[in-house]
Amino acid sequence: MLEGQLLSRPILLSLVEKIDLAGQGPWDILYQAHIVRQENFGREVRLCSIVPGKLGNCSEDCKWCAQSAQAANGTVKPIRTSTDEICQAATNAQKLGSANIGIVNSGKKPTDRDIEEVILAAEKIAAQQGGKIGICASLGETSDNQFRRLAASPVKRYHNNLETSRRFFSTLVTTHTYDDKLKTLRSARQAGFDICSGGLFGLGETWEDRIDLALTLRDEVQPDVVPLNFLVPIAGTPLASSVPMTPMEILLVIAIFRLALPNVDIKIAGGRDSNLRDLQSLIFFAGATSFMIGNYLTTAGQTPERDLKMLDDLGLTIVTEFQPRKTTKTQK
Repeated sequence: MLEGQLLSRPILLSLVEKIDLAGQGPWDILYQAHIVRQENFGREVRLCSIVPGKLGNCSEDCKWCAQSAQAANGTVKPIRTSTDEICQAATNAQKLGSANIGIVNSGKKPTDRDIEEVILAAEKIAAQQGGKIGICASLGETSDNQFRRLAASPVKRYHNNLETSRRFFSTLVTTHTYDDKLKTLRSARQAGFDICSGGLFGLGETWEDRIDLALTLRDEVQPDVVPLNFLVPIAGTPLASSVPMTPMEILLVIAIFRLALPNVDIKIAGGRDSNLRDLQSLIFFAGATSFMIGNYLTTAGQTPERDLKMLDDLGLTIVTEFQPRKTTKTQK
């Protein structure tokens, strides 16, 4: 019934309103998402990895983030990763089967030094890897001139998460706006980059916020990859006392995003192992098509060996690229 349809906001809301997570659970919705995933991506999965280029001491006040300078002192020690260390991370990622390595910097806007360092690292990775791994950058509000410089380098994808709905965003962040993020994503697209943009869940948002984020991504941003992150409360941050999401609620979020964005690569990133625990393998049944392998920025991930064994046990095939197999029409 849901297969092949680009679902509207009322339909998506009606789906979650019928779910009793403490009772029967979302299995029917997960199954529908599984069918949509199979139709569009088969049994293929992609992996990606990240490395911090610059970590900590961020001027922004995002309530969830341990890198914020407004978090408790000492939450994250500021560092700059050397070019050689970034290149080694790319080599390790490629050996694990990652299709992309993302260079991630803290801060609202990159300096010219930041851009130069990312370009230098990207050029060295490209020379060493011979194009075997794609390069992504996540640098904040990059200017048009900086985007032009990046576009002339081996960096081909730009990442900037919207995080949540426009309505809820301003309760979590005051030092930049939703429109700032949308402008950055539009500029990145105009510069020729593929786009990676998604959200973070477990911040206190409602299902309406989650669905509105999915629809903003689908209708305004049209990203190539949508990463879904799930809050791991960190001591020293304003959201340190947040109650983590349950595994079943997380799986339902994945399924709703798959139904809302049937042809888009949905990547499960931060909080996967600590929040899903023994249900991690069900992300694919819920509609996911890729995940981050290795450590995240401020938290450790499941070991790569366990992740690769999980994929092998599920009979899934790691690929560096896949193409959607069908188109969809909007259902009112």
